[in-house]
Amino acid sequence: MAIRFDGQVAIVTGAGGGLGREHALALAARGAKVVVNDLGGARDGSGGSATAAEAVVAEIKAAGGEAMANAASVTDAAAVEAMAAEVMARWGRIDILVNNAGILRDKSFAKMELADFRLVMDVHLMGAVHCTKAVWDIMRAQNYGRIVMTTSSSGLFGNFGQANYGAAKMALVGLMQTLAIEGAKNDIRVNALAPTAHTRMTEDLQGLPLDALGPDLVTPGLLHLVSRDAPTRAILAAGAGGFERAYVTLTQGDFAIGPDAAEQVAARFDAISDRTNEIVPEMGAAQGMIELTKAKAALSS
Repeated sequence: MAIRFDGQVAIVTGAGGGLGREHALALAARGAKVVVNDLGGARDGSGGSATAAEAVVAEIKAAGGEAMANAASVTDAAAVEAMAAEVMARWGRIDILVNNAGILRDKSFAKMELADFRLVMDVHLMGAVHCTKAVWDIMRAQNYGRIVMTTSSSGLFGNFGQANYGAAKMALVGLMQTLAIEGAKNDIRVNALAPTAHTRMTEDLQGLPLDALGPDLVTPGLLHLVSRDAPTRAILAAGAGGFERAYVTLTQGDFAIGPDAAEQVAARFDAISDRTNEIVPEMGAAQGMIELTKAKAALSS
């Protein structure tokens, strides 16, 4: 069955270019009414203009789709709430939110100004929080919603010079994990997408075959994550036509108590790190349950 979004309304942030533009065009081509949100600022977050969002709306309309432009900054909670209210007044529902807006302020941690750290966190993390909060009760009332957080391998695995970006991107995974649990009873499915694509965000990278990393090659993964048959709590990596799953796992570990517990941990660190029978916990409480089970077994023997 083809993935379609007829009758659905989608908000895509940072949709004036790059990945967001591809997401917006693809959603519209498959029947969604699309809100193209983009502040229109530079890569570092400076400036702003509605021109980029309006250009994408024009593309969608020229292809026979329906869309509206919005230039609110995702860092402005009131402006985001106003955007959601405008969408509801016009179309009466919000089914899909793609949190894609982002900026870069790359420097090594030693040289990074705290203001640059905060701004990147504000745009990526708090921007996603603002947008998600603005649609959350709407989706709960509908008993339907699909939300995607745009994470990154820089957050999942680290990348030199991106302490701020990596921290924000991993924080989005934590947000996704909890919202997926809380949204389950209302069929709100929340996932994360870790893209590799040639956009203005990656134009300075060396050693990558950028011509093979078109953002359009990432969007098929996004379409699945926001479809009616979407998974929830998935971290999907995508780039150059390749798709992978990333997981946050927990090993079975080992047990150590007593005055030399630190030395036991050091001596058994390989055993603690053994990934045999590792699990993907259903929620954070699983860690405590595993630890208490080990303690009970060790102390009763």
